[in-house]
Amino acid sequence: MKRLEEPFFWGLFSAGGVFSAMFLPIQALLFALLIPLGIIHPSYEHLHTLLANPITRLYLFVLCSLSLFHWAHRFRFTLFDGLQIKHLNELIFTMCYGGAVAGTLYVGYVLLRVH
Repeated sequence: MKRLEEPFFWGLFSAGGVFSAMFLPIQALLFALLIPLGIIHPSYEHLHTLLANPITRLYLFVLCSLSLFHWAHRFRFTLFDGLQIKHLNELIFTMCYGGAVAGTLYVGYVLLRVH
């Protein structure tokens, strides 16, 4: 990886960490506890209407995308520095960030299909 690309990926890592730390806990609270336990009773129509809103879809896209890039950067440096497999740097870089890009494209595809 060239030195010019490094700040870009550190920026995605930072943005993903901050955005995930701010918004994933409320998503987990809602969809892992409050709704399954019956404390909140949203109807299917209400959730579908909410998901049909472009701002909601943009929020979910940004949340998933930045979380994936945060994971990719953290996992890359865990493998690179923690396990000392520096000879596979190019492969690790490609697999981690390629996985984040593929996941982002998939999330975008799924969110565009909601109508």
